[in-house]
Order: sequence, then C-alpha cells, then structure tokens
Amino acid sequence: MILYCATTNPGKLREFQGAARSFGEGWDVRVLPGLKEIEPPEETAETFEENAILKARYYSKHTGELLFCDDSGLEVDALDGAPGVYSARYAGGHAGDGANNALLKSRMRGRENRAARFRCVVAIARAGQPLAAFHGVVEGLILDEERGSGGFGYDPLFHHPPFNCTLAEASAERKLTVSHRGQALGAMLRWLAARE
Repeated sequence: MILYCATTNPGKLREFQGAARSFGEGWDVRVLPGLKEIEPPEETAETFEENAILKARYYSKHTGELLFCDDSGLEVDALDGAPGVYSARYAGGHAGDGANNALLKSRMRGRENRAARFRCVVAIARAGQPLAAFHGVVEGLILDEERGSGGFGYDPLFHHPPFNCTLAEASAERKLTVSHRGQALGAMLRWLAARE
C-alpha cells in the first residue's frame, strides 16, 4: 500500500521509510507528488497532535490517497517543555540544526535537570478528512556537547541511557528500535492493517 507523506525533511523521510520496511512487506512511504510546489500551511497549533492534524488535513486535499503528516520535537524538562512545537525553528524561522543545538546548549548551561524526550504525533487523513492520530515518545538526557555524526536535529545532544550513547552515535537501525517516529508510524500501520 502506498502512503503519501508530506515532509521536506530528508531525515524524517528516511526514518519513516525505514520504520515502514521494518514493519513488513507491502508498505510504501512516498513523498506527496508536487509537495515542493505546495505552499506550506502555517503551524499555528500549540500541541504536536493539533499541528499534525492541521498539516494532514491541508496536504491530503492534494491527493485522493491516504496521506500522513507528523509533528515532532524535543521537550526539555528544565526548559518547561521547550523547544516543543518550535523545535525545528527554535533559533528562528530559517535556523538549521547547528543554530538550534547551539541555542539549546546555551539555555541548558549550568542546569542540573537534564531530562528530555522526543515526542512525535503522526496524523493520517484522506481528501481533507483527518482519520486518526498516533503517538510515540523516547526518553533521554541533554548533554553539554554534541556527540556523533549520525541522525539529524537534536540527536547529537540527546543521550539515550539504555544505549549509553546519543541517538547520533547509534546506527540508523538501532535508533529505529526506539524512535519516536518509528513508534508513531508503527501504531498507524497496525491501525491500517486492522482496517483492511
């Protein structure tokens, strides 16, 4: 089954495709055709779930097939849950991973509580109608300095204690076993399989 995904983030797409492959044969995650020509919606919601549903509703109007969108990010306890829904644009609207990580490190300097989590919500829709939303979470700790060259986003600062390394130091296959995106996508695929 083809599932369209509306993401321009190549790291997210790789994780979703890897999660779909690990779930079993028959799932084909593809980028929505013509996505680059579609003006993105403004993400005005205050929660990951609301933003994921907003995007799924919007982009699914551009296809008659099933389409999913995610909203995901990092929640840091010492920063009252920030960067949260602003994770991708923490250091500004056009900031990249380097600037976002630098800002996170500066705001965490001297803080004892390092607890954090990656959270993902995947929403699926068809023809502008949201159908369901699915959640995934992975817990960890924020380090003072980046470690590892894999992954993307905040992965180099996110230490996952069961792995005893950052998600950027873990292989893509190992990261997928705990990935918040993998969890949310797996829940969606199980839901779809049960409906067939």
